[in-house]
Amino acid sequence: MAVFEAHGAGQWMPTALAQGPFSGLQGGAVAGLLAGEIELLAAEHNWGEALSVSAWFLRPTPLARLRTEITPIRAGGRISIIDNTVWAEGQDQPCAMVRVTLGIPRAIDVPGFSPPDEPTFDPLQYPSSARAAPHGGPWFMDAMESRTGDGIGWFRLKEDVIVGAGSMARVLGPADWAHGIFRPLANVVADPNPNLTVQLLRAPCGEWIGIEPQTHWHPANGGGIGGGLIRDCAGVIGRVSMSVALTAFPGPARLP
Repeated sequence: MAVFEAHGAGQWMPTALAQGPFSGLQGGAVAGLLAGEIELLAAEHNWGEALSVSAWFLRPTPLARLRTEITPIRAGGRISIIDNTVWAEGQDQPCAMVRVTLGIPRAIDVPGFSPPDEPTFDPLQYPSSARAAPHGGPWFMDAMESRTGDGIGWFRLKEDVIVGAGSMARVLGPADWAHGIFRPLANVVADPNPNLTVQLLRAPCGEWIGIEPQTHWHPANGGGIGGGLIRDCAGVIGRVSMSVALTAFPGPARLP
């Protein structure tokens, strides 16, 4: 079962696995839908592989029928730039949008360059770190197996975001957790991210995506930043970054 089910061209129905921890769908799931749809179109038009995605979460995306619209900004040649936007059925204002940069791979000889030695990982050596949704129902984390160890959060999607999507759609869900894996303090405030940017050095090998996070908060202005390196079991494959809007929980703060 895919997290989003196609109901015709540009028409999607999210399953319960697309839900976030609070109101609306998980941002990484929505970004994965939009980027994945572009990846499907890129395969048809020979636009290459997704190199980077910038996503903006404009308002909560509801668990309802969705409509998407793809807009090519620059298509063809070595680099293509494609936008995709999503609306909830019956709403005039969009919920989220992404801009995807795609490139056609071209090997190049660089005299004197040698790639750095990278540590390898077996995520199965680490304990499972399953998380329940605050609302008590299904959510996007249920679509992934997660494990944590040595400062890295590892994720393996058990369900496709959309059927047939490429590597970027699979990376965006784990990447969206970069600010939430190792918070300065847990269960004290909410920390939604209104945006998300991912750059890929190469496509991941294997099923596991690792996030080696960095998180910084500045409560004086209610903000923060999250980010970190993205890995597969063989080495670094990219980087993620996002802004964080610190938000008080309703009622008393919940301490660990």
